[in-house]
Amino acid sequence: MTKARFTRFAGHPAAAIAAAILFAAAAVIFARGGIGAGRVLAAADDPVRVSDQALDRVFNRDVAEREIRMALAQGDTDLAQSFLDLAADRGVAIDPALGDGVKQASEKANSPSGTAGRFVKGLWTGEPSDLASLAGTAFGDLFVFGDIRDGAREGMRYLTGQKYDPWILGLAGAGLAITAVTYTSLGLTAPERVGLSVVKAARRTGKLNPALAVRAARDAVKVEEAGGLIQLAENTGRVEAKAGTQAALDSLAVAEEPADMSRLARLSAAKGGKTRAIVKLLGRGAIILAATTLDLALWLLWAAVALFGFAASCKAAVERMTLRYVRWRRARAAYAALASCTG
Repeated sequence: MTKARFTRFAGHPAAAIAAAILFAAAAVIFARGGIGAGRVLAAADDPVRVSDQALDRVFNRDVAEREIRMALAQGDTDLAQSFLDLAADRGVAIDPALGDGVKQASEKANSPSGTAGRFVKGLWTGEPSDLASLAGTAFGDLFVFGDIRDGAREGMRYLTGQKYDPWILGLAGAGLAITAVTYTSLGLTAPERVGLSVVKAARRTGKLNPALAVRAARDAVKVEEAGGLIQLAENTGRVEAKAGTQAALDSLAVAEEPADMSRLARLSAAKGGKTRAIVKLLGRGAIILAATTLDLALWLLWAAVALFGFAASCKAAVERMTLRYVRWRRARAAYAALASCTG
C-alpha cells in the first residue's frame, strides 16, 4: 500500500513542481558559487587582491592581538609593529595598552647602543635580522669583505674535500660580480647587491625555501648563467626596500619559485611594512589562490546539472498536468454520454 501511494505521489504534477523549485534553488546556489569562484580566479595575477581576499576570511581583532603578543614575547618588535600597522589599515581596533607595549619595545630595540651592536654583528657574521644588521652585512659585501670571506671559506672546504654549500659559493661569486658593476654604474645595481646579501643570509640561516633553492641552484653555481639569480636578488631587494629585512627573509622562506618573489615584491610595493604580517599569517596563500580553475568548473557543472533537472521537472509537470486534464475531459465526456443514455 505504501509503495503504491508513493508511486501515485511521484507521478502527481505537484511532485514535479516541487522538484522544479528545488532544482531552481540549487541552480541559483551553484551559479552564485561559480560567480564567486570566477571573481577569485580573476584576482590570480594580482597578489594584492589575493591577500586582501584571504585576510577578509582570517584576520580579526583576536588574531591581531594574539600575533602581536606572540611577537613581543619572542622579542620580535618588527613583526609586532607590522601586525599593528595591518590592523590599523584594515580598521581593526587593538587594545591601546598593547599598542603602547609595541611602541616601548621598538624604542628600546632602536637605541643607539643596540643599533651599533647589530650593525657590527651583521658585518662580522653576514646574518642580518633587521635594518641595522643588514646595513652591516651589506657594508661588508659592498666592500667585498663579506663575499671574499664566504667564498674563501666555502672554496677551502670544497678543495679539502669537506662538506660545502654550493649556494653560498655561487652567491659569493655572483656578489663579487655585482659589486663590480655597482661601482662602475655609480650605484645603479645597489638594490640587486642588497637583495643578493639577503638571499645569501637566508641560505646561511636556513630561511631559504628548499623548493626555491632547488629551482635556482643552477644559477647559484654557474655565475655566467646567473640571470635568474640576479632577478631573484632584484626582487628580494625590492621587498627589503619596501617592507624591511625580516619581511624579505620571511618571503624567501615561503617562496617556492622565483616568480613567487616577483609577486611578493609587488605585494610589498602596495603593503609596505604590513607585508611581513601578511606573509606570517597567510604564508604562500598571500600570493597564490586556494581556488583553482577546477573549482570554477565544478561549480558550473553542478549549476548545469541543476538547470537540466529544473527543465526536466518543468517538462514532467506540464506533461502530467496535460495528461490529467485529458483524462478529466474524457471522464467528463463519458459521464455526459452515460447520463444521456440513462435519461
